[in-house]
Amino acid sequence: MRNGPEVVTCGEAMLLMLAEPGMPLERATHFRRSVAGAESNVAAGLARLGHWARWIGRVGDDPAGEAVLRELRADGIDVSCAEIDPEAPTGLLLRDSHPERAVDVQYYRRGSAAGLLSPDQIAPEALSGVRLVHITGITPMLSETAAQATRALVERARQAGAAVSFDPNVRHKLGTDHEWIRIVGPLLREADLVLAGEDELELLLGGGAAEGAKALLEMGRARTVVVKRRDRTAVAHSPEGTCEQPPFPVRAVDPVGAGDAFAAGWISAWLRGLDHERALAEAACVAALAVQGLADTDGLPTAAGRDRALEALSRGADAVRR
Repeated sequence: MRNGPEVVTCGEAMLLMLAEPGMPLERATHFRRSVAGAESNVAAGLARLGHWARWIGRVGDDPAGEAVLRELRADGIDVSCAEIDPEAPTGLLLRDSHPERAVDVQYYRRGSAAGLLSPDQIAPEALSGVRLVHITGITPMLSETAAQATRALVERARQAGAAVSFDPNVRHKLGTDHEWIRIVGPLLREADLVLAGEDELELLLGGGAAEGAKALLEMGRARTVVVKRRDRTAVAHSPEGTCEQPPFPVRAVDPVGAGDAFAAGWISAWLRGLDHERALAEAACVAALAVQGLADTDGLPTAAGRDRALEALSRGADAVRR
């Protein structure tokens, strides 16, 4: 029995107001409240899959912050190291949901509590016994202090003997290409596990994604680099070779959150010592389930749900649970 979390994530969690399905944001009159944030999404995915996950971050001392922490606790996420800022507000995200046209996402995060994350909040005891720390490129792009906190987290993960998982999660509204290359690019070389889109590696490293993955394996700390391609296939690169996974053919209701779900599926498999072929299949399955539900986390499965769905998707088993 563990006496602490397996995984720590650290970053921004915002209140999400999701417009009614199919309605453009500017015409929507009904919204559903939820939570959004790359790192908190991954924590939710891992918690539902049966892992003890801790989220470190900041929210405001306001109703939105209370709602965020309540939702994270309800998913079984450890928020004991989260801080409530008495002055700065909780960030807000407004978006719509369309399966077959571009989703409009509006962020209201300037001056929010999440951007005030600092190295002081990264206490060494928060990482005691942790096996893996997961970060994304979003957090260091929020502010200089958040970037310092991210670097401190990586350093303290090393001191704790934990592996570091990194998803660039490039969001162009947060900065220019040059800023992403300067601030986030170096983190690729600090990660033991990289989960990145093909376009993200091309941006941050230059050249092709396959060449970038090879370079990270040869010159960085990475033991595995998983590339999510534009055609939605995924390939895992490691010193032992490569393996690929096609996407599962499902009807997407809401595409937002697929990458975070994929990360949760892969990390869960890594924690359980599974091989890359199985890890890719589970990651693709969790992502396929996530996009069939509204909001970022509605479709995230339990471990039993993942296994049931994977059997149905990959082997043509009865999809109806009787």
